[in-house]
Amino acid sequence: MHLAFVTSLVPDGSPSTGYEIANAAIISALRRRGVRVSVVGFVRPGKRPADPENTIVLGALDPATGNATALQKVHWLATAIGAGLTFSSAKLRIVTDDAFRQALASLGNFDGYVLNAVQMTAAFEASLRDRPAIYVAHNVEHISARESADAADGAIERFLFAREAKLLKQIERRLCAQARFVFTLADADRHALGVSQRGRSAVLPLVTRETPPPPVRNRQRKYGAALVGTWTWQPNRIGLDWFLNEVVPHLDPAFTIEIAGAIPAGLVSRHSNVRFAGRVADAAEFVAGAGVVPLVSRAGTGVQLKTIETFELGLPAVATRSSVRGISMIPGNCVVTDDPAKFAAAMQKLAADKNADTDGSAFFRAQLAGLDKAMDKGLRALGRIRSRQAA
Repeated sequence: MHLAFVTSLVPDGSPSTGYEIANAAIISALRRRGVRVSVVGFVRPGKRPADPENTIVLGALDPATGNATALQKVHWLATAIGAGLTFSSAKLRIVTDDAFRQALASLGNFDGYVLNAVQMTAAFEASLRDRPAIYVAHNVEHISARESADAADGAIERFLFAREAKLLKQIERRLCAQARFVFTLADADRHALGVSQRGRSAVLPLVTRETPPPPVRNRQRKYGAALVGTWTWQPNRIGLDWFLNEVVPHLDPAFTIEIAGAIPAGLVSRHSNVRFAGRVADAAEFVAGAGVVPLVSRAGTGVQLKTIETFELGLPAVATRSSVRGISMIPGNCVVTDDPAKFAAAMQKLAADKNADTDGSAFFRAQLAGLDKAMDKGLRALGRIRSRQAA
């Protein structure tokens, strides 16, 4: 079976977001099942595709809103309103429909699509209806947009997120109805998207690496806690704000906190024990320098890749309930609570326990086995459709 994996960003060998880590895991799972995968999408400026022989690059694109100029943001918004697109899909309209179809035609004969997330699929929706498809819903995007609207500070921002939520709900309904099979990253998302019927969907457990993590031994704890994330993404920002405003005040002022990743302009902390580290070369190495990893999601859907990575590494963690959504195997060194005071107390207790590390390889193996088993379900559904069409 030959499938075109249609995605906004093609893998470049150095994933920097949870979305990119998830993409790499899904593509690897498809190939482990014997599928020939051709990836079609954009590449970040200055990057090259990790697998150029099996990748069609439509152009260079930095989709991060925070990195765009004011003029670029206005252009994206005008494109979105003029074409009836979401803001995130409008960013991808730097090639025409004809150019996109020509790129697909250059693959020759292929059996179907893997439509990876709503953004790219919605940008070129009319060109992706000629073959059977599997839809991968990384999140229930209309719910995330509605939560972002509720949390927005200004009327304009609230209006724009509300517009996104309305459009996304319609788009997600269409994509799920048209897809022959739907993958989600959390079981609750199957119900939210209306595809919980038997044979219509499955949950993809994810991993963040190709091989089991090495055992953690005698690691040096340089700071009390470490967080990594793309904090410019509104659902992540909601969790970070909760942590800084509700949890940190309960911590000992001497308890140090390092926060890595893209930070929204103007974000500061009034607490002297919090430091923003910016982007780090190796996220796993960064969090391994902490006594405990706070997992602070308070909004969004899908699964938290930073939670999976923490569990794979065997690091002690304190997590909100939202941070462990979609994960059935919670390690014994993870405390789950939404109470800020209890969250802070658990952080300090785990950070002080030198024996709190565990072997994360069992979690990794369970996730990998679940991923391959779920992938088989989707491919069987797509294969049955393909066989009937050939007959």
